[in-house]
Amino acid sequence: MAKIEPELMRRWVNGWSVARSLPAPEPVESAGDGLRSRCEQPGREVEVFALRADEAPESLARLAASVAAAQQPTWLTVPTRRPDAVAAVVGAAGLELVHRSEWLMTTDLTEHAQHPPAAPYAREVRTEGPVTVVSLHGPSEEVAARGTVAVVGADAIVDRIETDPAHRRRGLGRAVMGALVEAAVARGARTGLLIASEEGQRLYTSLGWRHEADVLIARRPVVPPEE
Repeated sequence: MAKIEPELMRRWVNGWSVARSLPAPEPVESAGDGLRSRCEQPGREVEVFALRADEAPESLARLAASVAAAQQPTWLTVPTRRPDAVAAVVGAAGLELVHRSEWLMTTDLTEHAQHPPAAPYAREVRTEGPVTVVSLHGPSEEVAARGTVAVVGADAIVDRIETDPAHRRRGLGRAVMGALVEAAVARGARTGLLIASEEGQRLYTSLGWRHEADVLIARRPVVPPEE
């Protein structure tokens, strides 16, 4: 089984931080094990990203133990080609799995298909610094679908692809992706990276994105407040 290159996940984390206007991620205490990002989300204030869980399971055990002992609500995200082994390690540390079916995916942007939105939808593209946001508006000017891409060097990190439930099954996700890729290629990007939810995997696969690794996400169990 081919290993996951740590640099691939490092590139995604760096671009994801830019896409969400977060501080640059920092290495965890054990150099090379992973990266730490301050998300500042309620219940998810810090996120730790494993870089070499498959090739060095002891590094994952260290990260899981640190997440279990963290003072702030902290999540652990792990790209892997051995999801059962990762689930066992994080479970042994006392963490619970939140997601175990997400995918790390990549693509060659120069070969990406374009799918303009059909009428009556209108496209809006806004770029600020390295980040581009694409919105598709319906006939009443409502936002029917949207997505974000951050360009970092030759990488484009796609994030937060969303379609309003009232506008689904109309090809809007494909149209948003095409517009994001067009904007990223115009700014010099050549490789696309994203982490796909289970719901989005079919869309991205149909557009030529490749599965590189499963992604498991864990956290310390939430204890209900005492009444």
